[in-house]
Amino acid sequence: MSNDRPSDDGIATSASPTAPEPDSHGQAALLLVESIIHTLIDAKVLSRVQVIGAVRTAAEVKVEVADELGESEANMRRSLGLLTAIERTLTVGEPGAANEP
Repeated sequence: MSNDRPSDDGIATSASPTAPEPDSHGQAALLLVESIIHTLIDAKVLSRVQVIGAVRTAAEVKVEVADELGESEANMRRSLGLLTAIERTLTVGEPGAANEP
């Protein structure tokens, strides 16, 4: 028996019995948003402090929404991990980036 299963777009993909493959639509959306964030910072439309604040707010909202919707702790933690990774890209290698006005 095959481990193939239909994906969200109806195309069969191989399923790993140990770990599900990440959602391609979600990954693309996340990469696009992160790219836009960095572009807005580079264009000086938003400061790093503003964007870090927005990422932290998103994390707070995620916790509230996950609790209200009864989302699993594991799924909520994965989402928070992604937001933490985005925040890290905003501060790593940037001296004083977290304190930028």
